[in-house]
Amino acid sequence: MINLPQRNVIRQRVHDRIRAKMSGTAERPRLNVYRSLNHIYTQLIDDAAGVTIASASTMTPKGAAKGEARKAGGNVEAAKEVGKLIAERAQEKGIKKVVFDRGGYLYHGRIKALADAAREAGLEF
Repeated sequence: MINLPQRNVIRQRVHDRIRAKMSGTAERPRLNVYRSLNHIYTQLIDDAAGVTIASASTMTPKGAAKGEARKAGGNVEAAKEVGKLIAERAQEKGIKKVVFDRGGYLYHGRIKALADAAREAGLEF
């Protein structure tokens, strides 16, 4: 039987190739996306300083005032919510333009939904 590389190994290789060509700055941070089976996570990263400016995921509560956690995170609706949330948090920090890092995933499904929701909420990329 032929030993084929696992899907995540291939994705990581693609992600490394993408990361060699892009980086985030303080003026235009990198919007990184990580997708697991049940959740989706995003971070705004300033690679020059090596810091995370803001983050949002399906694990974090929707809002600080509400305090209720999301029930399902592995679907398109949850990805849209995270996209809106990361855009709101970016605008609170005064960030409007970002570099989109899809993390080696295909620009389809949850990744596309998150990106479109972030664009609709005011981020430019």
